[in-house]
Order: sequence, then C-alpha cells, then structure tokens
Amino acid sequence: MAAAPPVYRKVPRELAEHGDVRVDNYYWLRDDSRSDPAVLAHLRAENDYTAALMSDVKHIEDEIFSETRRRIKEDDTDAPLRKGQYYYYERTLNGKEYVRHCRRLVPTDGHITVYDVMPIGPDAPDEHIILDENVKADGHAYYSIGAFKVSPSGKLVAYGEDTNGDETYTLYVIDVESGKYVGQPLKGVTSDIEWAGDDYLVYITMDSLHRPDKVCLHKLGSDQSNDSCLYHEKDDMFSLGLQASESKQYLFVRSESKNSSFIFHIDISKQNKQLLVLTPRLYGIDTTASHRGNHFYIKRRSEEFYNSELVACPLNNVAEATVLLPHRESVKIQDFQLFENHIAVYERENGLPKLTVYGLPASGESVGQLQGGRVIDFVDPVYALEPEESQFRSSIVRFRYSSLKTPPSVFDYDMDSGVSVLKKIDTVLGGFDASNYVSDRTWAAASDGTQIPISVIYREDLVKLDGSDPMLLYGFGSYEVCIDPSFSGSIFSLVDRGFVYAIAHIRGGGEMGRKWYEDGKLLKKKNTFTDFIACAEHLIERKYSSKEKLCIHGKSAGGLLIGAALNMRPDLFKAAVVEVPFVDALTTMLDPTIPLTTAEWEEWGDPRKEEYYYYMKSYSPVDNVKAQEYPHILVTAGLNDPCVMYSEPAKFVAKLRELKTDDNLLLLKCELGAGHNSKSGRFEKLRDDAFTYAFILKALGMTEKD
Repeated sequence: MAAAPPVYRKVPRELAEHGDVRVDNYYWLRDDSRSDPAVLAHLRAENDYTAALMSDVKHIEDEIFSETRRRIKEDDTDAPLRKGQYYYYERTLNGKEYVRHCRRLVPTDGHITVYDVMPIGPDAPDEHIILDENVKADGHAYYSIGAFKVSPSGKLVAYGEDTNGDETYTLYVIDVESGKYVGQPLKGVTSDIEWAGDDYLVYITMDSLHRPDKVCLHKLGSDQSNDSCLYHEKDDMFSLGLQASESKQYLFVRSESKNSSFIFHIDISKQNKQLLVLTPRLYGIDTTASHRGNHFYIKRRSEEFYNSELVACPLNNVAEATVLLPHRESVKIQDFQLFENHIAVYERENGLPKLTVYGLPASGESVGQLQGGRVIDFVDPVYALEPEESQFRSSIVRFRYSSLKTPPSVFDYDMDSGVSVLKKIDTVLGGFDASNYVSDRTWAAASDGTQIPISVIYREDLVKLDGSDPMLLYGFGSYEVCIDPSFSGSIFSLVDRGFVYAIAHIRGGGEMGRKWYEDGKLLKKKNTFTDFIACAEHLIERKYSSKEKLCIHGKSAGGLLIGAALNMRPDLFKAAVVEVPFVDALTTMLDPTIPLTTAEWEEWGDPRKEEYYYYMKSYSPVDNVKAQEYPHILVTAGLNDPCVMYSEPAKFVAKLRELKTDDNLLLLKCELGAGHNSKSGRFEKLRDDAFTYAFILKALGMTEKD
C-alpha cells in the first residue's frame, strides 16, 4: 500500500489589510522558536513520507551520488596565494567533508611573478596546518566557516564559526604557530570581520531580527562586554557590511539598503579608531570604496548614472571627485580591485562579465580619466568570472573563470606584460571531456518584446533537439544577482543522461545591467515570471525540449519564481524543484517582526501601501494556489533558515495538497539541522544534488540510465 501524505489540520486565521481579508488555514505552522512538538512532528512526518515515495529510486540516488563523487579529486590543493613570507592555501583530503587551512614559508624573498610556484616535496619548507575544519566540525551536524582572516603580522588568525546554519557566527582568534586560542570568543557576529592592526578586530553584530546593525571594536584579550560600538545603524531598512582596502590602510563600513548606501572609513594606522563619513546618506545613491595612495576610489550609482561611474577623490577633500570611468548605458561597472600601479575593473556588457585593466599614475600624482585599458579575452560563448584575492604591491590580478563546460580555473594575469598563467584548474575525473559538450546562448522574446538570454549546455551525441530531449531550466531573477553560467560537476549526471541544462537570465537579475534589475522588481516584478515562461516556451518552440520533458528549478527568491510560474502555467512543465522558496511573500512582507522583512520592502514593495498589497497578492504563490493540475513538485526547507522561514515552503505544500486536482508527486524535504544552504559538508551537498536529480528522473519516468 502506498504511503499516505501527512494531513494538515486547518486552523483558520484572518489576515486583514486595506479592507481585504485573507484566511490562512496554515499559519499555525510558523513557530519562531522552532521547538513546537506538533510542528516538528509534522515536518518529520513529511520527511518520512518523502523518503517512502523516493525509496523506489534510492538506487538511482546512490548511483548519481557515486557518479558525482567520482568526478571529484578528493585530495586536492587550491591555488596557493603568496602573502608576505608565506603561501596560504586550502587542502581537501580523501573522505573528508571539510577543508584544511594551511601555509608554507616562501623559501626566498624574490619578486612575485605569474610564474611563481609554491615548492612541495622533501626539500620544500614544511606545511603548517593552521586550522582543520574536519576537527572543528566533529560533533556538529552542521559546520561552516564564514571568515578566515590572517593578522597583519601573520601570527594570528580570526575566523567565524556557524554550527547550526542560521548564519550567526562565533568569532575565534588562534595563534598560528601553537594553535591555541587567544582571548575569549566573540558571540553573535556576522561573517564580516577585519583586523585593525595586530591588536584590534572590527566586527559586526545583529539585532533580534537578524539585521547587521552594529559595528564594534575589540581589543584582543579584553572581554566582549567592553567592546566599543563604533556605529549603530538604527534605520531598519539598512544593514551594515565591512571590508578592508586592498592597501590594508583603511577599513570601510558600508550601510546599505536595497536602493542606497553610504560609507564610513577607519584609518587603521591611527590610535583612535573612529569612523569618519566618506560618502553621505542620500536616497538612491549607492557607493562602494577603496583606497590607494592619497586618494579614495569610489564606485557610485545614482538614478542618472544607473550603471555606475568610477571616481577618485583626495583623502583630504572627499567632495572633490575626478571621474575615472564615466557612466555608460551599455556597460555596467560591477566591481574593481586596486593595486599599487594598476586598477582592475570588472564590468558587464551584453549579458557577459568582462575584465579590463588600466595603469595608474604614481600614488602621489593626480589622477584623471582612465585611458588605454586592456580587455582580457575569454573563449567560451558564455562563462562566469569572479575576482580572487590579489596582492596590492604587485602587478598581478588573480581571477577565477569557468563556464558550463570549463572547470573552475584560477589565472594570474600580469597587468604590465599582458601575460596570463593558469595557476589551477579543478580536476574533473570519471572520463570528463569538455569537447563532448556544446555550450551556447539563445534568446527568447518576452511578452513585451525584450530579448532574454538563455545559457544552454548539452551533449551533441546524446540529444536530438527534436523536442524529445529532457531539460532542466534554472532561474532566479531577483536582487540584481547575476546567475552566470559557471561550472557544476553535479549537473553532468543529468547532461550525460541526455538532458539539456539551461539558465534563464530573466529580469530582476543583474545580468544585462541595472535597468534589467529595475524592470523586474517592485511593481514590475511579474516581468520576472513572464520572462521565465517566455524562456520555457522559446526552448520548447526551438525543440530543445517539450512540455512533457521540461523540468524547472529555483532557490530562495528563485523559489518564488518557480511557485509563481507553477500557478500561472502549470501545463508548461513536467516537474519542479522549489528550494527554500520565498512563497508566502505577501504575509511575510506585512509582518515587520519577521527577520529582514523591512529591508526587503525596497525589493518587493511595502504592502502596507494598497497598490503594493494588491500587486503582491496577485502573484504571491501561497495566495494563488488554485484548483488545477500541477506537475510533479519537490519542495525543500531548512528549519534554521534565517532568510526564508521553513513555514513558507511548508504552507505552500499544505495549500497545494488542499487544492490541486492531480495525483502527481508533491514532496516536502525539510532539513531539521540546517539553514538556507542545506547541509554543510561537500559530500552531503552532493547527496542533496543526487536526491534532487533522482526526483527529476522519477518524475520523467527515466529510472534507468541508457
């Protein structure tokens, strides 16, 4: 006899706003303490039901898990970074879930070049293990390090530790040589920590709603209760962030909302570690900053300069700005890195990332508009590009590159000579051959005619492109986040079974510039959903797949996307994976006692205003589930999730169970010891992927590999 799904009791709760009354029968599932026996019992029952219905494809899950694990070189070392007297690097070990943080002495004091290689072997300086996460993780169901910062002298390391997945960290300081703790741990901090000399740490704490609101100064050896608060951000629309300049002479505290930001700076060299205003609080103005010589360098976005401009101002006159890179309609300035004699600028153009490097005048000279930039070329038609930590007093910029078929690759690029050297490419075992795969980009027409880019990968020898191929389509489309087509070793367990894998770069993301984001938020949010549907229709029309073979996937705000798409066009999809989804959007945005709600009003709108209320009500997935047939659906949640409360996906499943008219799979899988990012170990994450792919194969009736 087939297992029966858990039965949700109904406890009607009226939610009234603007004269409109909604009845929420499943509000009782929310328990902020996460300890209510009835709620926990219900979540366990859902997990048991999911396990029972997936038991017939457990062998498929195990097979995929073995495949993905076999692709990994389990004992590996990342690209060492030379800092001062040492090479710093991380190592993974056979069978171990977590990394070791290590360093080796640099044998000579020679000039750093792109050809620099850390010596290994019997004649090389000994490896020193600074921190072994496997040892620290022992006894914890969840373990994650959110920051790992070496002190200026190299004698100490500060790191933040999260042991339940709620993204609240405990900060420890250790003596590198002895491994012993220095002072007492600092509780309740974020992952943003920086050294202010060897004797001081600057860190950020959170309020009761998980909003980073205070920046604090800690003197080593003192009690946390004696730490001074350098700044308290009382506006609950704003959250604090912290970073050091590449020069290591300044710290920058950034207070940001979804639409604006302003910056303080701290001169580390001064005895009095006070915050001074660098850029003022102005609505609609967003700034990030760094330092070189006698100038601050600032990326500045405004309504007029929506794709940002890059300016420099003297340390002693921050109001006097010189434009280094002007605003351009077709090019968005994403980020920049400063060096003693160069600047590396990360930009976006035509939906793709790019990197341009420029020479700078001597640090004591005046600066002007950047000229003669050198663009670094990449060969793949679609790809991902990310800055890596580099050394300020060198001419070498380090970056990480990958594509849908190119494993993560770390390059050192000499900005003087133009020479680029591959320092590390992740080894993919199991017979992987990039030449077997086709990676490309296609464009779908949105309902208003806007062209939406879609990245795709498939195996030419396995697909027919006649509409009969299975497909997994991923989407996000919020917060100006760019979902670039990076490498995923796990996805090849589907691609090697004849799947087409695709990413829809829909509005609400940042792939095509700031306007792309603005056209998919607030009262234009539905563009995100209709763009995704248009992408699905385009892929079907072009014979990449069909309604009977098309599966979709989204996480967090991408889960909102998938939930909305399912309500709007359930006929278009065969199966859906909805990870930690933000699906009870209207109820959450009406409740400022829920963590992060008020800060999100600039993204979704404030439903206390009638216009936003009814607009959000028209798409919020829980509010729009109706009596209709839905495809097969897997929903996931994390009990300790600080970003999306577990009750949102649970309520979505309850509403679907109540109203849907089909007999398709509807499963809820809730991690009871993790948060927004599920489990923490690298093999545990592969197991999650294997479970997801086994569900997709089950939904498609593909339970045996050809």
